[in-house]
Amino acid sequence: MDKPADTEFPIHELLSQRWSPRAFAERPVEAKKIQSLLEAARWASSCFNEQPWVFLMARIDEPTEHRKLLNCLAEGNQVWAKEAPLLMMTLAKLNFDHNGKPNRHALHDVGLAVGNLVVQATAMDLVVHQMAGILPEAIREFFSVPFGYEPVTGLAIGYSGDPQALPSDIRERELAPRSRKRLEEFVFTKTWGGTPDFLG
Repeated sequence: MDKPADTEFPIHELLSQRWSPRAFAERPVEAKKIQSLLEAARWASSCFNEQPWVFLMARIDEPTEHRKLLNCLAEGNQVWAKEAPLLMMTLAKLNFDHNGKPNRHALHDVGLAVGNLVVQATAMDLVVHQMAGILPEAIREFFSVPFGYEPVTGLAIGYSGDPQALPSDIRERELAPRSRKRLEEFVFTKTWGGTPDFLG
């Protein structure tokens, strides 16, 4: 199922094609594609090249591990994410390696790594649904996460499936039109709220 973005200005087709479905096909993600996803994340930029990201992952053909990662998601996400052939959790290392000081950019840099992963996924006909609804304490417990690492997001990854297989309330969200704020709402110049001429 495709839901290309209705953009105001031209953007690369990989960006316009990217969206976050909840329906996944019963098809595993090939090992070579998983390698490419993680390699794309590895080459994201980060403050001081710190690379403060960690990915916990489980494939659906590893049912015990997949279930363990699934149980780290909020209940509402588990309803549909259980069908995702690949689940991941992202974590951020909160202190710099080079001086031990807090890295206030760590969450930003994890987001950059995931952004790379998502674009790479789209280029390989995969879809990624990112989730804020995770259970940080369960992640820490189940995976023995060391002190100084913060769970950030969950990722459900696979091939796009049939939205008709979803429960009705989730299917409604799946089929709803995509929308975004207008640029004028968050791009300012000269003063807060000042609209750049080229957007007016």
